[in-house]
Amino acid sequence: MTGPALPHFAPETAAFYLADPAASFARLRREDPVHWYEPGGFWCITRHADVQEISRRPRLFQSGRGTQIFQIALANAGEDLAGDLRDSNVVPNIIMMDPPAHNRHRKLVMGAFTPRAAAKLEGRVREIARACLSDAPRGEALNFVDAVAVPVPMLVIAELLGVPSSDQDDFRRWSDGMIRAGAGIFDDESRGCFAELFPYLAERVRERRADPRDDIISVLVDSTIDGERLSDPEIVMFLVTLLVAGNETTRNLIAGGTKALLDHPDELRRLVDRPALLPNAIEEMLRIVSPVRNFCRSATRETELRGKSIAEGEFVVMFYGSANRDEEVFGEDAGAFRIERASARQHVAFGFGEHLCLGASLARLEARVMFEELLPLLPKTERHGPGEPLSSSLMNGWVDLPLSLPG
Repeated sequence: MTGPALPHFAPETAAFYLADPAASFARLRREDPVHWYEPGGFWCITRHADVQEISRRPRLFQSGRGTQIFQIALANAGEDLAGDLRDSNVVPNIIMMDPPAHNRHRKLVMGAFTPRAAAKLEGRVREIARACLSDAPRGEALNFVDAVAVPVPMLVIAELLGVPSSDQDDFRRWSDGMIRAGAGIFDDESRGCFAELFPYLAERVRERRADPRDDIISVLVDSTIDGERLSDPEIVMFLVTLLVAGNETTRNLIAGGTKALLDHPDELRRLVDRPALLPNAIEEMLRIVSPVRNFCRSATRETELRGKSIAEGEFVVMFYGSANRDEEVFGEDAGAFRIERASARQHVAFGFGEHLCLGASLARLEARVMFEELLPLLPKTERHGPGEPLSSSLMNGWVDLPLSLPG
């Protein structure tokens, strides 16, 4: 279990990402792509092919013992997260489910997130995008994240869930709290979000049982698995996952993609001149931003990967940002932002295999529509400082991007 000694390598901490991990991951890809990280007690998976290999074998690399880095320490200390869930009134979210339960739960809402279903939402998504840009101040500094990147996916997922848009501010606060908890930060803020969000969603579920509507909550209320209806706690946990996954990644894609275009004016001009490149540009944004930094799995039996022996129960952490800069897939300039990159769509920003992001088609639609509306403004958009990145070991995003949109 030896590998290169990397100074300041601490991938379980937010500070590591704020200091720019590109050089550390590039070295691991070259010298030790399956690297045992002794302080954390897990394997670092940094190459694209290995992320895919692990993701396509959910029975060998399971999710049920934990999918976030902070959960590894709990599992290594002897806590059985899956057992704790089975023995309590708490139910696992779909991200921590393994076959066959994962497959059955995923099928319940797949119909609402197919490319065809997403396409039907385009008109409403465009209305929301235009309204956000119309409401945004012009010619003065604003926080692009709050004004534009947050409201679009938040309002879309709120409508899909069938809850009033007037709850948008609460939804944003709750979603942020869930992300903090997902990174292992259990402070008063994240605990408060749990205390508010779960009863709120439970009340919505009770309402739909009495009065079904045309929304995802009603679909789940009416759904059965092996002939049995989902319980209220199962539906609530499903909704929590949809809320967080449905807006956090797209928010970070819109903010990070906007920053990438402004950081690369030649690429921005190329896109403005050739808007047909936008779908591929969005794939390149997903690759270079990689909104989700990592997920982990644990081995169900002893196995081998690139000549390294992985023991039963040991964790592997898939670093998507590193895999998305793998020179073997994306070329020697893999660290550069190129909107015409032919291999861009091979990214694993949405994961891969059985746990491929359920909302990938919706996220692509939201990003495409948003940038179609935003693109004419970007050449004259001014920057006001470097901005404030999100401090997280789980999500790659921005808290503040200070810009001024042209009048």
